[in-house]
Amino acid sequence: MMKYYFTSESVTSGHPDKICDWIADHILDEAIRQDPFSKMAVEATIKDNFILVYGEANTKATIDYAKIAKDVLKEIGYEEDYEVLVKVNKQSQEISNAVDGSELSAGDQGIMFGYASDESKGYMPVAIDMAHMLAKRLEEVRRENNLLKPDGKTQVTVEYENDVPKRIDTIVISTQHAKEITQEELKQLILTEVIKPVVRQDLIDENTKYLINPSGSFVLGGSFGDSGTTGRKIVVDTYGGSAPIGGGCFSSKDPTKVDRSAAYYARYVCKNMVANGFCKKCQIELSYAIGCPNPISINIDAFGTSTYSNEELLAIVNRNFNFSVSNIIQELDLRKPIYSQTTNYGHFGKPYLPWEQIKPIK
Repeated sequence: MMKYYFTSESVTSGHPDKICDWIADHILDEAIRQDPFSKMAVEATIKDNFILVYGEANTKATIDYAKIAKDVLKEIGYEEDYEVLVKVNKQSQEISNAVDGSELSAGDQGIMFGYASDESKGYMPVAIDMAHMLAKRLEEVRRENNLLKPDGKTQVTVEYENDVPKRIDTIVISTQHAKEITQEELKQLILTEVIKPVVRQDLIDENTKYLINPSGSFVLGGSFGDSGTTGRKIVVDTYGGSAPIGGGCFSSKDPTKVDRSAAYYARYVCKNMVANGFCKKCQIELSYAIGCPNPISINIDAFGTSTYSNEELLAIVNRNFNFSVSNIIQELDLRKPIYSQTTNYGHFGKPYLPWEQIKPIK
């Protein structure tokens, strides 16, 4: 019997890095709302009450970057008066020419990974699935209880036997809070209102450990407790470390950026392979080169969970899926303002997103 532990984490929208991801994706959505063919790579950095919005944009949209940034902070629940500096230039014409040739091509070189597993209903690894559920529930509770504040993190450790999740060993939750609540009151609140309503009871036993605000007081949070930057939570955004990550983040990037769109398509392929019963676990690596419409390599691995060889699975994938940049954008309908829906609690496993849909495979 092979026994091991695996851990993944998630964060709430009030975490400083996620603040910047959400600002970037709100900016992208506004650009695409006005001009579906916008090419955007506009990011953010925050520290204390200062926000820097910067990057490149080719768009016909008129965007008030500072207003969007401030509105996001208010939507999260931060009421401070923020100063915003904007440094956004037009996208390099050389890059634009490479993308908009006779056929739509990748906006940069890069590698992307997709992954799916039958461990959970959403075909996600259990540890990241539970961590996201806890982060989402923590956010819901704090919006109803002013003793909790926006910044928060969750972490789940799962015990496996022979690659099957058997139990949750440890749950860690750290949440920003008001001065008025004691640590004992906080622990009871989180246990009863956050953990118990969402965690899978079939994976909980008498030895499961709960670490709630293990550092003690957590009053100073958000950008006043730490700095934040777009793209620093890509393990949270993907598979919690259960699969490799590519070289680039998702938030801020329009669908011509294969860092984002091809990673979404790779997840789409993997989920469909598992959901259609071809394997119990699936991982795909893609690579692209700037100015090329199709991937330069595709690698698939079912980790020995399929009756088919990896070579046979790749042949099935190539018969059923088209990895060209133009097809990815068309098949997943990516020129719509959907990206601020992806920012928090992971870009995968949400049933309403287009790359999470299941189709029949021949």
